[in-house]
Amino acid sequence: MLFISKVFLFLFLPITYAGFWTLGSKNARYAWLAAAGYVFYGYWKPAYCLLMALSTVVSYFAGLGFLRWSDNKRIRWWLLVLPITVDLCLLGYFKYADFSIKILNTFLRWSGAEPLPLLNLLLPIGISFYTFHTISYIVDSYLEVITPTRNPLEFACYVSLFSQLVAGPIVRFRELEGDLQAINKASRRGFLDSGWSFFIIGLIQKVLVADTIAAVIDPALLTPTKLSTVGAWMCMLGYTYQLYFDFAGYSNMAVGLGLLFGFHIPQNFNSPYRALNPSDFWRRWHISLSRCFRDYVFFPSLGRRPTKLRVAWVTFATMTLCGLWHGANWTFVVWGAYHGLLLVLYGRYSSIWDARPQWLQRAVTFFLVLIGLTIFRASGRAAATAILTRMFTPHAGTTLVGAGTLAAMLALAAGFAHFGRNTFELRHDWSRPTGMALATLFVLCLVVIYGTRSSPFLYFQF
Repeated sequence: MLFISKVFLFLFLPITYAGFWTLGSKNARYAWLAAAGYVFYGYWKPAYCLLMALSTVVSYFAGLGFLRWSDNKRIRWWLLVLPITVDLCLLGYFKYADFSIKILNTFLRWSGAEPLPLLNLLLPIGISFYTFHTISYIVDSYLEVITPTRNPLEFACYVSLFSQLVAGPIVRFRELEGDLQAINKASRRGFLDSGWSFFIIGLIQKVLVADTIAAVIDPALLTPTKLSTVGAWMCMLGYTYQLYFDFAGYSNMAVGLGLLFGFHIPQNFNSPYRALNPSDFWRRWHISLSRCFRDYVFFPSLGRRPTKLRVAWVTFATMTLCGLWHGANWTFVVWGAYHGLLLVLYGRYSSIWDARPQWLQRAVTFFLVLIGLTIFRASGRAAATAILTRMFTPHAGTTLVGAGTLAAMLALAAGFAHFGRNTFELRHDWSRPTGMALATLFVLCLVVIYGTRSSPFLYFQF
Protein backbone atom coordinates (compact mmCIF):
# COMPACT_ATOMS: atom_id res chain seq x y z
CA MET A 1 0.00 0.00 0.00
CA LEU A 2 1.30 3.45 -0.90
CA PHE A 3 1.10 6.52 1.34
CA ILE A 4 -0.14 8.43 -1.70
CA SER A 5 -2.81 5.93 -2.73
CA LYS A 6 -6.49 6.68 -2.34
CA VAL A 7 -7.09 3.53 -0.29
CA PHE A 8 -4.43 4.60 2.22
CA LEU A 9 -5.49 8.23 2.52
CA PHE A 10 -9.25 7.74 2.58
CA LEU A 11 -9.66 4.31 4.18
CA PHE A 12 -6.63 2.75 5.88
CA LEU A 13 -5.27 5.83 7.68
CA PRO A 14 -8.61 7.12 9.06
CA ILE A 15 -9.60 3.66 10.35
CA THR A 16 -6.16 2.95 11.85
CA TYR A 17 -5.99 6.37 13.47
CA ALA A 18 -9.50 6.24 14.94
CA GLY A 19 -9.06 2.69 16.21
CA PHE A 20 -5.71 3.43 17.84
CA TRP A 21 -6.98 6.41 19.80
CA THR A 22 -10.15 4.59 20.81
CA LEU A 23 -8.11 1.86 22.49
CA GLY A 24 -6.49 2.61 25.82
CA SER A 25 -4.24 -0.22 27.01
CA LYS A 26 -0.70 -0.97 25.88
CA ASN A 27 -1.39 -4.43 24.52
CA ALA A 28 -4.50 -3.31 22.68
CA ARG A 29 -2.57 -0.56 20.93
CA TYR A 30 0.38 -2.87 20.20
CA ALA A 31 -1.96 -5.43 18.69
CA TRP A 32 -3.87 -2.83 16.70
CA LEU A 33 -0.76 -1.31 15.13
CA ALA A 34 0.80 -4.73 14.48
CA ALA A 35 -2.38 -5.87 12.72
CA ALA A 36 -2.51 -2.61 10.78
CA GLY A 37 1.09 -3.14 9.71
CA TYR A 38 0.29 -6.58 8.33
CA VAL A 39 -2.78 -5.26 6.50
CA PHE A 40 -0.66 -2.42 5.09
CA TYR A 41 2.07 -4.84 3.97
CA GLY A 42 -0.22 -7.63 2.86
CA TYR A 43 -2.32 -5.36 0.67
CA TRP A 44 0.36 -5.83 -2.00
CA LYS A 45 0.95 -9.58 -1.63
CA PRO A 46 -0.51 -11.28 1.48
CA ALA A 47 1.71 -14.36 1.28
CA TYR A 48 4.83 -12.28 1.93
CA CYS A 49 3.49 -11.38 5.37
CA LEU A 50 4.68 -14.85 6.36
CA LEU A 51 8.29 -13.82 5.71
CA MET A 52 7.99 -10.81 8.01
CA ALA A 53 6.24 -12.95 10.62
CA LEU A 54 9.02 -15.55 10.49
CA SER A 55 11.71 -12.90 10.87
CA THR A 56 9.76 -11.38 13.77
CA VAL A 57 9.30 -14.68 15.61
CA VAL A 58 12.93 -15.74 15.21
CA SER A 59 14.25 -12.37 16.42
CA TYR A 60 11.79 -12.20 19.32
CA PHE A 61 12.81 -15.61 20.67
CA ALA A 62 16.47 -14.70 20.21
CA GLY A 63 15.82 -11.72 22.48
CA LEU A 64 14.21 -13.97 25.09
CA GLY A 65 17.26 -16.23 24.82
CA PHE A 66 19.59 -13.34 25.64
CA LEU A 67 17.55 -12.73 28.79
CA ARG A 68 17.50 -16.42 29.74
CA TRP A 69 21.22 -17.12 29.17
CA SER A 70 22.70 -13.74 30.05
CA ASP A 71 25.89 -15.29 31.49
CA ASN A 72 26.49 -18.05 28.94
CA LYS A 73 28.79 -16.65 26.26
CA ARG A 74 28.59 -19.68 23.99
CA ILE A 75 24.78 -19.77 23.87
CA ARG A 76 24.67 -16.01 23.43
CA TRP A 77 27.00 -16.34 20.45
CA TRP A 78 24.67 -18.86 18.79
CA LEU A 79 21.68 -16.66 19.62
CA LEU A 80 23.46 -13.90 17.70
CA VAL A 81 24.58 -15.95 14.71
CA LEU A 82 21.63 -18.23 13.99
CA PRO A 83 18.82 -15.60 13.81
CA ILE A 84 20.96 -13.25 11.72
CA THR A 85 21.75 -16.16 9.41
CA VAL A 86 18.03 -16.86 9.00
CA ASP A 87 17.34 -13.18 8.24
CA LEU A 88 20.19 -12.92 5.75
CA CYS A 89 19.24 -16.18 4.05
CA LEU A 90 15.70 -14.92 3.50
CA LEU A 91 17.02 -11.62 2.18
CA GLY A 92 19.66 -13.30 0.05
CA TYR A 93 17.25 -15.80 -1.50
CA PHE A 94 14.65 -13.30 -2.62
CA LYS A 95 16.95 -10.41 -3.44
CA TYR A 96 20.16 -11.97 -4.74
CA ALA A 97 19.36 -15.51 -5.94
CA ASP A 98 18.85 -14.55 -9.59
CA PHE A 99 21.82 -12.17 -9.45
CA SER A 100 24.03 -15.00 -8.18
CA ILE A 101 22.72 -17.37 -10.86
CA LYS A 102 23.56 -14.81 -13.56
CA ILE A 103 27.12 -14.55 -12.26
CA LEU A 104 27.42 -18.34 -12.11
CA ASN A 105 26.01 -18.64 -15.64
CA THR A 106 28.75 -16.35 -16.92
CA PHE A 107 31.37 -18.84 -15.77
CA LEU A 108 29.32 -21.78 -17.01
CA ARG A 109 29.16 -20.27 -20.50
CA TRP A 110 32.91 -19.70 -20.51
CA SER A 111 33.41 -23.36 -19.64
CA GLY A 112 30.89 -24.50 -22.26
CA ALA A 113 28.39 -25.82 -19.70
CA GLU A 114 24.63 -25.33 -19.84
CA PRO A 115 23.48 -22.21 -17.93
CA LEU A 116 21.07 -22.55 -15.03
CA PRO A 117 17.50 -21.23 -15.32
CA LEU A 118 16.61 -18.08 -13.40
CA LEU A 119 14.13 -18.32 -10.54
CA ASN A 120 12.44 -15.01 -11.49
CA LEU A 121 11.51 -14.30 -7.89
CA LEU A 122 9.33 -11.35 -7.00
CA LEU A 123 11.23 -9.21 -4.48
CA PRO A 124 9.17 -8.64 -1.30
CA ILE A 125 8.75 -4.90 -0.84
CA GLY A 126 10.62 -3.58 2.17
CA ILE A 127 12.42 -6.82 3.03
CA SER A 128 15.77 -5.00 3.28
CA PHE A 129 14.32 -2.51 5.74
CA TYR A 130 12.56 -4.84 8.17
CA THR A 131 15.54 -7.21 7.99
CA PHE A 132 17.73 -4.34 9.20
CA HIS A 133 15.24 -3.72 12.01
CA THR A 134 15.40 -7.31 13.26
CA ILE A 135 19.18 -7.66 12.83
CA SER A 136 19.86 -4.39 14.67
CA TYR A 137 17.59 -5.61 17.48
CA ILE A 138 19.51 -8.91 17.77
CA VAL A 139 22.93 -7.24 17.71
CA ASP A 140 21.94 -4.55 20.21
CA SER A 141 20.49 -7.25 22.50
CA TYR A 142 23.72 -9.24 22.25
CA LEU A 143 25.81 -6.15 23.03
CA GLU A 144 23.42 -5.29 25.89
CA VAL A 145 22.74 -1.90 24.36
CA ILE A 146 19.05 -2.65 24.90
CA THR A 147 17.08 -4.98 27.14
CA PRO A 148 15.03 -7.29 24.89
CA THR A 149 11.30 -7.00 25.33
CA ARG A 150 9.34 -9.90 26.78
CA ASN A 151 6.13 -8.65 25.19
CA PRO A 152 5.59 -10.29 21.78
CA LEU A 153 2.96 -7.70 20.84
CA GLU A 154 5.36 -4.86 21.53
CA PHE A 155 8.02 -6.44 19.33
CA ALA A 156 5.56 -7.25 16.55
CA CYS A 157 4.36 -3.65 16.68
CA TYR A 158 7.95 -2.40 16.33
CA VAL A 159 8.82 -4.61 13.34
CA SER A 160 5.56 -4.04 11.45
CA LEU A 161 5.03 -0.35 12.24
CA PHE A 162 3.51 0.73 8.93
CA SER A 163 4.89 4.27 8.90
CA GLN A 164 8.48 3.05 8.37
CA LEU A 165 7.94 -0.53 7.25
CA VAL A 166 8.67 -0.65 3.53
CA ALA A 167 11.13 2.18 2.83
CA GLY A 168 12.48 3.31 6.16
CA PRO A 169 13.84 5.19 7.90
CA ILE A 170 15.63 2.25 9.50
CA VAL A 171 14.61 2.79 13.11
CA ARG A 172 16.41 0.83 15.79
CA PHE A 173 14.47 -0.53 18.75
CA ARG A 174 16.37 1.71 21.15
CA GLU A 175 15.10 4.77 19.24
CA LEU A 176 11.44 3.80 19.72
CA GLU A 177 11.69 1.95 23.03
CA GLY A 178 10.57 4.92 25.10
CA ASP A 179 7.59 5.66 22.84
CA LEU A 180 6.61 1.98 22.79
CA GLN A 181 6.72 1.78 26.58
CA ALA A 182 4.59 4.92 26.88
CA ILE A 183 2.19 4.01 24.08
CA ASN A 184 -0.79 4.03 26.46
CA LYS A 185 0.15 7.53 27.67
CA ALA A 186 0.64 9.14 24.26
CA SER A 187 -1.17 12.42 23.71
CA ARG A 188 -3.36 12.64 20.62
CA ARG A 189 -3.16 16.43 20.56
CA GLY A 190 0.50 16.70 21.56
CA PHE A 191 1.99 16.18 18.12
CA LEU A 192 -1.09 16.44 15.91
CA ASP A 193 -0.06 19.71 14.22
CA SER A 194 3.56 18.74 13.62
CA GLY A 195 2.50 15.26 12.50
CA TRP A 196 0.20 16.57 9.80
CA SER A 197 2.73 19.23 8.87
CA PHE A 198 5.49 16.66 8.24
CA PHE A 199 3.08 14.41 6.37
CA ILE A 200 1.73 17.16 4.09
CA ILE A 201 5.21 18.54 3.31
CA GLY A 202 6.36 15.04 2.41
CA LEU A 203 3.29 14.56 0.24
CA ILE A 204 4.03 17.81 -1.61
CA GLN A 205 7.67 16.81 -2.13
CA LYS A 206 6.63 13.48 -3.60
CA VAL A 207 3.53 14.33 -5.65
CA LEU A 208 4.22 17.86 -6.87
CA VAL A 209 8.01 17.84 -7.19
CA ALA A 210 9.41 14.32 -7.60
CA ASP A 211 6.57 12.92 -9.71
CA THR A 212 6.44 15.99 -11.96
CA ILE A 213 10.14 15.58 -12.71
CA ALA A 214 9.69 11.83 -13.21
CA ALA A 215 6.94 12.39 -15.79
CA VAL A 216 9.50 14.12 -18.04
CA ILE A 217 12.71 12.18 -17.45
CA ASP A 218 11.44 8.60 -17.15
CA PRO A 219 10.28 8.35 -20.80
CA ALA A 220 13.48 10.03 -22.01
CA LEU A 221 15.75 7.66 -20.07
CA LEU A 222 14.10 4.62 -21.66
CA THR A 223 16.23 5.35 -24.75
CA PRO A 224 19.40 7.07 -23.44
CA THR A 225 21.14 6.77 -26.82
CA LYS A 226 18.68 9.32 -28.23
CA LEU A 227 19.52 12.00 -25.67
CA SER A 228 21.42 15.12 -26.59
CA THR A 229 24.15 16.44 -24.32
CA VAL A 230 21.81 19.08 -22.90
CA GLY A 231 19.04 16.50 -22.56
CA ALA A 232 21.34 14.07 -20.73
CA TRP A 233 22.40 16.73 -18.23
CA MET A 234 18.81 17.83 -17.68
CA CYS A 235 17.67 14.25 -17.15
CA MET A 236 20.40 13.44 -14.66
CA LEU A 237 19.93 16.70 -12.80
CA GLY A 238 16.25 15.83 -12.79
CA TYR A 239 16.90 12.36 -11.40
CA THR A 240 19.23 13.75 -8.73
CA TYR A 241 16.45 16.01 -7.45
CA GLN A 242 13.71 13.44 -8.07
CA LEU A 243 15.42 10.83 -5.91
CA TYR A 244 15.99 13.31 -3.11
CA PHE A 245 12.45 14.72 -3.02
CA ASP A 246 10.93 11.27 -3.51
CA PHE A 247 12.83 9.62 -0.66
CA ALA A 248 12.98 12.66 1.63
CA GLY A 249 9.27 13.09 0.96
CA TYR A 250 8.61 9.48 2.01
CA SER A 251 10.77 9.92 5.12
CA ASN A 252 8.94 13.10 6.09
CA MET A 253 5.60 11.36 5.64
CA ALA A 254 6.86 8.50 7.81
CA VAL A 255 7.93 10.96 10.51
CA GLY A 256 4.56 12.70 10.34
CA LEU A 257 2.62 9.43 10.54
CA GLY A 258 4.77 8.36 13.47
CA LEU A 259 3.93 11.57 15.33
CA LEU A 260 0.23 11.04 14.73
CA PHE A 261 0.52 7.82 16.75
CA GLY A 262 2.97 9.10 19.36
CA PHE A 263 6.24 7.83 17.82
CA HIS A 264 9.30 10.00 17.21
CA ILE A 265 10.94 8.63 14.08
CA PRO A 266 14.40 10.16 13.60
CA GLN A 267 15.51 12.43 10.79
CA ASN A 268 16.65 10.64 7.65
CA PHE A 269 17.78 13.56 5.46
CA ASN A 270 19.58 16.71 6.55
CA SER A 271 19.91 18.84 3.40
CA PRO A 272 22.40 16.44 1.74
CA TYR A 273 22.93 18.64 -1.32
CA ARG A 274 24.47 21.25 0.95
CA ALA A 275 27.20 18.80 1.94
CA LEU A 276 30.78 20.08 1.91
CA ASN A 277 32.50 16.78 1.10
CA PRO A 278 31.75 13.07 0.51
CA SER A 279 31.93 12.28 4.22
CA ASP A 280 29.56 15.12 5.05
CA PHE A 281 27.19 13.88 2.35
CA TRP A 282 26.84 10.49 4.01
CA ARG A 283 26.17 12.15 7.35
CA ARG A 284 23.24 13.89 5.70
CA TRP A 285 21.88 11.36 3.15
CA HIS A 286 19.80 8.35 4.24
CA ILE A 287 21.13 8.91 7.74
CA SER A 288 19.54 5.78 9.23
CA LEU A 289 21.22 3.52 6.65
CA SER A 290 24.58 5.27 7.03
CA ARG A 291 24.49 4.77 10.79
CA CYS A 292 23.60 1.09 10.46
CA PHE A 293 26.51 0.39 8.12
CA ARG A 294 28.79 2.46 10.33
CA ASP A 295 27.82 0.69 13.56
CA TYR A 296 27.22 -2.87 12.35
CA VAL A 297 29.70 -3.22 9.48
CA PHE A 298 32.38 -0.52 9.49
CA PHE A 299 33.35 -0.33 13.18
CA PRO A 300 33.29 -4.11 13.83
CA SER A 301 35.49 -4.64 10.75
CA LEU A 302 38.18 -2.18 11.79
CA GLY A 303 39.67 -4.16 14.63
CA ARG A 304 41.24 -2.75 17.77
CA ARG A 305 44.22 -0.90 16.25
CA PRO A 306 43.48 -0.28 12.58
CA THR A 307 46.16 1.08 10.30
CA LYS A 308 45.39 3.80 7.77
CA LEU A 309 45.45 1.19 5.02
CA ARG A 310 42.93 -0.98 6.87
CA VAL A 311 40.63 2.00 7.45
CA ALA A 312 40.75 2.74 3.72
CA TRP A 313 39.99 -0.86 2.73
CA VAL A 314 37.19 -1.22 5.26
CA THR A 315 35.68 2.07 4.10
CA PHE A 316 35.77 0.94 0.48
CA ALA A 317 34.37 -2.52 1.30
CA THR A 318 31.60 -1.10 3.50
CA MET A 319 30.40 1.29 0.80
CA THR A 320 30.57 -1.44 -1.85
CA LEU A 321 28.39 -3.61 0.38
CA CYS A 322 26.09 -0.63 0.86
CA GLY A 323 25.75 -0.42 -2.91
CA LEU A 324 24.92 -4.14 -3.11
CA TRP A 325 22.30 -3.67 -0.38
CA HIS A 326 20.45 -1.33 -2.73
CA GLY A 327 19.86 -4.04 -5.29
CA ALA A 328 21.06 -7.03 -7.26
CA ASN A 329 22.63 -5.12 -10.13
CA TRP A 330 26.24 -4.30 -10.98
CA THR A 331 25.33 -0.62 -11.30
CA PHE A 332 24.54 -0.50 -7.58
CA VAL A 333 27.79 -2.27 -6.71
CA VAL A 334 29.80 0.16 -8.87
CA TRP A 335 27.92 3.11 -7.34
CA GLY A 336 28.78 1.90 -3.83
CA ALA A 337 32.42 1.31 -4.77
CA TYR A 338 32.53 4.77 -6.36
CA HIS A 339 31.40 6.38 -3.11
CA GLY A 340 33.83 4.21 -1.18
CA LEU A 341 36.65 5.53 -3.37
CA LEU A 342 35.47 9.12 -2.85
CA LEU A 343 35.51 8.63 0.92
CA VAL A 344 38.99 7.10 0.83
CA LEU A 345 40.34 9.91 -1.33
CA TYR A 346 38.73 12.54 0.86
CA GLY A 347 40.23 10.92 3.95
CA ARG A 348 43.65 11.06 2.31
CA TYR A 349 43.45 14.62 0.97
CA SER A 350 40.94 16.25 3.33
CA SER A 351 43.33 19.01 4.35
CA ILE A 352 43.63 20.16 0.73
CA TRP A 353 39.89 19.83 0.11
CA ASP A 354 38.85 21.62 3.30
CA ALA A 355 41.06 24.60 2.46
CA ARG A 356 38.93 25.44 -0.59
CA PRO A 357 36.04 27.95 -0.39
CA GLN A 358 32.85 26.40 0.93
CA TRP A 359 30.84 27.24 -2.18
CA LEU A 360 33.40 25.30 -4.25
CA GLN A 361 33.34 22.34 -1.85
CA ARG A 362 29.55 22.16 -2.08
CA ALA A 363 29.53 22.49 -5.87
CA VAL A 364 32.15 19.77 -6.40
CA THR A 365 30.47 17.44 -3.89
CA PHE A 366 27.12 17.85 -5.65
CA PHE A 367 28.76 17.21 -9.01
CA LEU A 368 30.38 14.02 -7.73
CA VAL A 369 27.08 12.85 -6.24
CA LEU A 370 25.33 13.53 -9.55
CA ILE A 371 27.87 11.44 -11.48
CA GLY A 372 27.37 8.60 -9.02
CA LEU A 373 23.59 8.78 -9.39
CA THR A 374 24.00 8.54 -13.16
CA ILE A 375 25.45 5.08 -12.61
CA PHE A 376 22.87 4.34 -9.91
CA ARG A 377 19.94 5.20 -12.22
CA ALA A 378 21.19 3.30 -15.27
CA SER A 379 19.64 -0.08 -16.02
CA GLY A 380 23.05 -1.53 -16.88
CA ARG A 381 26.58 -0.84 -18.10
CA ALA A 382 25.48 0.08 -21.62
CA ALA A 383 22.93 2.61 -20.40
CA ALA A 384 25.38 4.17 -17.94
CA THR A 385 28.03 4.44 -20.66
CA ALA A 386 25.56 5.98 -23.09
CA ILE A 387 24.43 8.65 -20.64
CA LEU A 388 27.91 9.53 -19.38
CA THR A 389 29.24 9.68 -22.94
CA ARG A 390 26.53 12.15 -23.91
CA MET A 391 27.09 14.21 -20.79
CA PHE A 392 30.79 14.72 -21.45
CA THR A 393 31.01 14.77 -25.24
CA PRO A 394 28.85 16.86 -27.58
CA HIS A 395 25.90 14.91 -28.98
CA ALA A 396 22.80 15.92 -30.87
CA GLY A 397 19.56 14.15 -30.01
CA THR A 398 15.81 14.25 -30.05
CA THR A 399 13.99 17.12 -28.39
CA LEU A 400 13.25 16.42 -24.76
CA VAL A 401 9.47 16.38 -24.41
CA GLY A 402 8.49 18.63 -21.51
CA ALA A 403 11.85 20.40 -21.37
CA GLY A 404 10.23 23.67 -20.27
CA THR A 405 8.40 22.01 -17.40
CA LEU A 406 11.55 20.18 -16.39
CA ALA A 407 13.64 23.38 -16.45
CA ALA A 408 11.13 25.10 -14.18
CA MET A 409 11.04 22.16 -11.76
CA LEU A 410 14.84 21.95 -11.71
CA ALA A 411 15.04 25.60 -10.70
CA LEU A 412 12.42 25.10 -7.98
CA ALA A 413 13.98 21.88 -6.70
CA ALA A 414 17.49 23.37 -6.71
CA GLY A 415 16.31 26.37 -4.71
CA PHE A 416 14.82 24.22 -1.96
CA ALA A 417 17.53 21.54 -1.97
CA HIS A 418 20.54 23.87 -1.92
CA PHE A 419 19.28 26.98 -0.17
CA GLY A 420 16.01 26.20 1.62
CA ARG A 421 15.55 24.80 5.11
CA ASN A 422 14.74 21.12 5.44
CA THR A 423 11.62 19.92 7.23
CA PHE A 424 13.34 19.44 10.59
CA GLU A 425 14.62 23.03 10.47
CA LEU A 426 11.12 24.44 10.04
CA ARG A 427 8.77 25.56 12.76
CA HIS A 428 5.53 23.64 12.54
CA ASP A 429 3.29 26.11 14.32
CA TRP A 430 2.14 27.67 11.08
CA SER A 431 0.83 31.21 10.72
CA ARG A 432 -2.52 31.66 8.98
CA PRO A 433 -1.03 32.52 5.53
CA THR A 434 1.43 29.61 5.69
CA GLY A 435 -1.29 27.27 6.85
CA MET A 436 -3.57 28.33 4.01
CA ALA A 437 -0.78 27.83 1.46
CA LEU A 438 -0.02 24.40 2.87
CA ALA A 439 -3.70 23.45 2.83
CA THR A 440 -4.01 24.61 -0.79
CA LEU A 441 -1.03 22.52 -1.87
CA PHE A 442 -2.42 19.55 0.06
CA VAL A 443 -5.70 19.81 -1.83
CA LEU A 444 -3.76 20.09 -5.09
CA CYS A 445 -1.89 16.88 -4.16
CA LEU A 446 -5.21 15.13 -3.55
CA VAL A 447 -6.49 16.30 -6.93
CA VAL A 448 -3.36 14.95 -8.63
CA ILE A 449 -3.61 11.67 -6.71
CA TYR A 450 -7.29 11.29 -7.53
CA GLY A 451 -6.76 11.99 -11.22
CA THR A 452 -3.64 9.91 -11.85
CA ARG A 453 -2.30 6.47 -11.10
CA SER A 454 -0.25 6.27 -7.88
CA SER A 455 3.50 6.32 -8.48
CA PRO A 456 5.56 3.99 -6.23
CA PHE A 457 8.29 5.51 -4.12
CA LEU A 458 11.72 4.91 -5.67
CA TYR A 459 13.15 3.16 -2.61
CA PHE A 460 10.42 0.49 -2.63
CA GLN A 461 12.60 -1.45 -5.07
CA PHE A 462 15.44 -1.65 -2.56
